Formats: sequence, C-alpha cells, structure tokens
Amino acid sequence: MSRLESFIRRMTAQRDILDQVCVEVAKIEGPVLELGLGNGRTFHHLRERLPGRRIVAFDRALAAHDSSIPDAENLVLGEISETAPRFIGIDAALVNADLGTGHEDRDVVTLSWLPDLIARLLRVGGFAVSGIPLHHPQLQRLPPPPSVPTDRLFVYRRV
Repeated sequence: MSRLESFIRRMTAQRDILDQVCVEVAKIEGPVLELGLGNGRTFHHLRERLPGRRIVAFDRALAAHDSSIPDAENLVLGEISETAPRFIGIDAALVNADLGTGHEDRDVVTLSWLPDLIARLLRVGGFAVSGIPLHHPQLQRLPPPPSVPTDRLFVYRRV
C-alpha cells in the first residue's frame, strides 16, 4: 500500500471514529481535549461536530492552519507531558490523542505517561481516541465503527 493510500485510510478512520464518539460525547458534560493539535484538522472537525463545546488544544509549538487555531485561552503550548497534567480534574468528556509517530522507540516513551494522563483527565464515562494503544485499568477499550480496521485507531471509555 502506498503512503498516500495509508494516509487516506488513517484520515478516514479518524473521521469515522470521531463522528461515532461525538454522538455520545454530545450527551455528556465536560470539555474536549486535543492532545496534539498539529495542523488542526481534527480540532476543526471536533469544533464542527460539537458546536459550543470548549476544546482545549495542546502541542509543542503552533503549526496549525489559521482556520484551525483555538482562542488563546484554549491553546496550551509546550511539552504535553508537562503541560497537560495541570488540567487533571477538568473532567473531560473526550480526549483525542494524536501523538503516535509510527516509530516504536519514540512511541514507547509516550506510552510511559500517556495512558495514566488520559485516565486522569477524563470524567467517568468520558471517551478517549488514540492513535496508539492505551493500556490502563480505568480505560475500557471499545470496538471501532465497522469501517475502521481493528488496531488502526483505538477508542476507550473511562470506567
């Protein structure tokens, strides 16, 4: 499979999962946290799917398209492992973590802190979407929509 085809499949899977999860997130209170703003595609999508919902975006540096930059009070720049813990207790309805690199040596470092951080950011009943698997006793893995291959992206609910 070409890298282009792989990218298209990943973006389609991400859209399908976020669309499914947003239906449920709309029914519960709490902000949405976007860990890894990047160019802002998923932030923009979440803003359209959850109008009026507070979305706080985190990234090392701002690189998003002008149409996908949150207001200053909802943009947190710096190392996510250092900045996001300040939001523990926010009781997020959704944490979308697009932090996987595809490089196992880098992702293993991220996995040393990400699952626990997400569990502590979410409210009970809240959802997490991640590009890398999150193993944590308070995160129950959910099946993806039928259009998404198993292990392409991961969906969890905080128990």
